[in-house]
This record gives sequence, structure tokens and C-alpha cells, in this order.
Amino acid sequence: MLPDAHFSLIPDRVALAGRWQALEARADASFFLGWTWTDAWLDSYAVTPELLAVVDGAGQDIALALVGHAMTPRVLGPVATLCLNQSGIAAADRPFVEYNGLLVAKGREEEGVRAALAAIAARRDWRAFRLSGVAPSSPLLALPGRRRTRVDQSPVYQVDLDRLRAESGDYLALLSANTRSQIRRSMKDHGGELPTVTRAATLPEVEAGIEEMRALNVGRHADNAWEDDAFCRFITALCLRGLANGEVELLRFVDPGGTIGLLVNFVYRGRAMNYQSAFATPLSSKDKPGLLCHAAAVSHCAGRGLSLYSLLAGKDRYKQSLATSEESLEWWVIERFSPRLEVEAILRRLFRRPASA
Repeated sequence: MLPDAHFSLIPDRVALAGRWQALEARADASFFLGWTWTDAWLDSYAVTPELLAVVDGAGQDIALALVGHAMTPRVLGPVATLCLNQSGIAAADRPFVEYNGLLVAKGREEEGVRAALAAIAARRDWRAFRLSGVAPSSPLLALPGRRRTRVDQSPVYQVDLDRLRAESGDYLALLSANTRSQIRRSMKDHGGELPTVTRAATLPEVEAGIEEMRALNVGRHADNAWEDDAFCRFITALCLRGLANGEVELLRFVDPGGTIGLLVNFVYRGRAMNYQSAFATPLSSKDKPGLLCHAAAVSHCAGRGLSLYSLLAGKDRYKQSLATSEESLEWWVIERFSPRLEVEAILRRLFRRPASA
């Protein structure tokens, strides 16, 4: 018999924090399923997802997740969509979730997932279910549906810090000759060495660092998240929570001439993950501040005994250049039968258009 799984409104935040953190301590969770990320997201955006809870006979939580419900745009009009650990509202989902899934107690993954899928399948108020940033082997992909579409797949480039320490600790020696040459040329522009790494340790240092990152990123990217006030609030909330528990770090990279760049990294259960970055203007045509800062961050994290430095999901060439290993994440939409979605599927085949995320 499956444990009880049910949906409810989010309870009092203090009560939710207690339940979430208690389960997190018993789970093999990713940072994106932890309370630091979840609490910062709920605080920074006006979202009202439901709580999906799987509870055993003793009333103890086996699995928890937030589930958003929204009418998401599609080719033939909005479609009722459930979104795992997202709201379904594009602006509020800008802090892209990765390594998504259920927060589930170790040893009870199978029954937790089965009960959660049964509860989702029993709801009649959705036609599409969105799973963003899940592992290719995610058991949540077993949710019954008429059609399942993988709308994106992204590599996650990483540096194996255990291997780095085992092989003499020379990170540059693990990279291609071209990447190694670019980093060494950049080092010449900055005093001949990797930049010094400092970590924001106080509230004023965090706030100053976030403002500096915002200023450095303005105008540098299309559809720039740093130009969105809500996203900046979210990053600040993450850093402040992480300052207290050590799960988020704002790192500054400096040489004798000043700041070269800043990184916001997650540090969770032995792994470092780079989430956001900002870099100063290159000093020359051969200067690569981004490569230089990441190389310094790798050395910094290896020296702390961490096992992995992840550049998180992204197809950027620089991530591939810096990596010694990789895995992948996927974005899926599972659809139920709907005459409108059937017509849309036919139109997509005719015009070869990708499915909406």
C-alpha cells in the first residue's frame, strides 16, 4: 500500500521550514531542492505554488515538493500546466531550477515517487506537466501521459576535484593546450599569477558585491536577468541565507590592479556549483577574465577538499573548455489527451516546430 500523498496550500512559512529542513537532513538532495534555495525563491517572488507532501502512517514526511499551476502559452492558446518546483510564470521562474525532483528521504525514494506520481495523475485540472532540469533517468518521467516531449537537453560541465588532487594538483595540465594557453596569457595581464580569492563575510560585503555584479552585467547580455529587480532580490536573498549556513558564497577575484571578477557559487554536500558571474573589462585582446576567475575558483575549491566544481547547465564554449567531465540535464513536458493538443501536435509535425517549454 502506498503512503498518503496529498496537495495543500503552503502552510505557515515557519512550519514549512521545519518540515523541509528535517526532510532535507534525511534526503540525498540537490542544492536546488534544499531550503536555502526554496525559501529565497518564495520570499523573492509573489508565487503561490501548492505543497505536495507524501506522508507515512506515523505522519512523517517521506517526500515534499512545490507544484505550480498556471495557464502557460501554447500555439493554439493557453494550456493548464503543472510545474514541479516552479510557478509556471516565466518571470518568477527566471531563477532556473536544476537537478530538479522530489525532496525524498533516503531509502524511501521508490515509494515516495510512486505515491507522488499517483497523486499528480489523480488531478483533473491539468493537461501538461512540466519537468525542468531533471536527470535523464528521473523516475518522475514515468508519469502516465498521452505524449512526452523532451524540449531541451543541456550538458553540465564539471571539474573533478578528486582527480585534480590525485594528479599532482595542476589544474591547467588537465585542460587542452589552447585553453591552457589562454589562461596563461591572461595571467600575464594580471601580474603573472592567478588572482587572489576573497569571500564576502558580512552583510555589507554581500550587498556591495551583488550591486557590483549587477553593474558589470548591465548591457552585456540579451534578456539580462541582472536588469530584473526581482532576480536581483532573489540573488541577494540567496547570498544572505548562504552567508549564515555556508551554502552560498560570493567570491571576489582581485589582482594588484583591483577586481577582475565575482562569482556566486553554491557549496553543498562537498560540491561547488557556479550559479552567476560578472567580470571586469579585459585589459587586452588576449585577456580572458572569466577563464582566469574560474581557474582560480577551481584551485580555491580543490584546496578546501571539495569533490567537484560544477559550471551547471549551459552549452557555452567556455564551460566545455574548463571541464574535465560532464553529465546532462533535461527539460520535459508530459501531456494528457486534449483535442487542442492533438491538433497542435499535428501542426508541429507539419511545420516541424519544437514543443513549447
